[in-house]
Amino acid sequence: MKILVADKLEATALNGMKALGCEVISEPDLVDDSLVAALASHNPDVLVVRSTKVPRAAIEACTGLDLIIRAGAGYNTIDVEAASERGVYVANCPGKNSIAVAELAFGLMLALDRSIPDNVSCLKEGKWNKKAFSKGRGLYGCTLGLVGMGNIAQEMIPRAKAFGMNVIAYSRWMMPESAAALGIARADSMEDLARQADIVSIHVSLRPETKGIIDDAFLSAMKPGSFLINTSRAEVINQDDLLKHTESGHIKAGLDVFDGEPSGGEGSYDGPMTSAKNVYCTHHIGASTNQAQEAVAQEVVRIVAEFKTTGVVPNVVNITKGAVATHLLVVRHQDKVGVLSHVLGVLKEEGVNVQEMENIILGGASSAIAQIALDKAPSTDGLTAIKTHPSIFDANLIDLSGN
Repeated sequence: MKILVADKLEATALNGMKALGCEVISEPDLVDDSLVAALASHNPDVLVVRSTKVPRAAIEACTGLDLIIRAGAGYNTIDVEAASERGVYVANCPGKNSIAVAELAFGLMLALDRSIPDNVSCLKEGKWNKKAFSKGRGLYGCTLGLVGMGNIAQEMIPRAKAFGMNVIAYSRWMMPESAAALGIARADSMEDLARQADIVSIHVSLRPETKGIIDDAFLSAMKPGSFLINTSRAEVINQDDLLKHTESGHIKAGLDVFDGEPSGGEGSYDGPMTSAKNVYCTHHIGASTNQAQEAVAQEVVRIVAEFKTTGVVPNVVNITKGAVATHLLVVRHQDKVGVLSHVLGVLKEEGVNVQEMENIILGGASSAIAQIALDKAPSTDGLTAIKTHPSIFDANLIDLSGN
């Protein structure tokens, strides 16, 4: 199996794939036309990317391509439709950078509350202004509002509680019982969350229904002096609306992603964020910790290993099931009597209907991978109940719409 790595990737991933017997070609600086040329020249079976965009032209340039792996969670940089049209799997590495992103989100909160960047900048200019910078509110007792309830949002909860914060969340998939189990409150709507939260942190993937969900109506509903944190995708915020509210002093914002940010590791930026009032921006570094990248590297190797050995692609995001299937439940388990019965029993209790199911037995008939298409997402409690069976190694839920 030939693998083209078109981005910087940890040595553990490169060496791990070589140890599987794969031919690994690492060309981390490929972009645009050079990526198209490299795919046409090398004709790999697998393409691995991190931030490099994979457009239709790149996918169509490679006749032997079977799989594209995004070494990260989001995959909006890949033309998934073009890949699907040519029978190419697209897989990602969800959840592996959750802790890193959650940590940065709290860093942005603290930076806004204590004006940390301005403190540093002022002192470097030889100025001392303790009087101006001694007005932080503090996080203790504040209400953190989470938009979305995926892996990153769930990592936010224990950290918020450690700060003594109250947590409220809005997710169309979250049931009241799940919120109660997590020890948080559930907002009835986006605007309900905006009205209650002192700090709003966004944790949704980019898809048609999430584009621009943070708009003037949402921002107007936020409390005066509250904070908005975005470590997800720039497009979920209407930036013009946001700047109107930050310029007026109604809210402050901490952004790791924003419109017009440079796509590469280095570059220049002359957009509105250079002078925006009440806004702190970082350089899209949410997932960029050594811990997170090593976890992603290991997941890339696991995906390649399972695909090479079984033909099954873990974390595939472009499986097309029935029109009513919204989620794919992937269960890795020991091939024993009663395991699938347990899974189906939990789904029945959750009121989740199975649209289609495939159970693939791995070599030696000792383990298997079940891929179960569902008409809706089970609750967090339901997913936890599935994982508690002693013969289940892991269970992951994939939102077929991209979450």
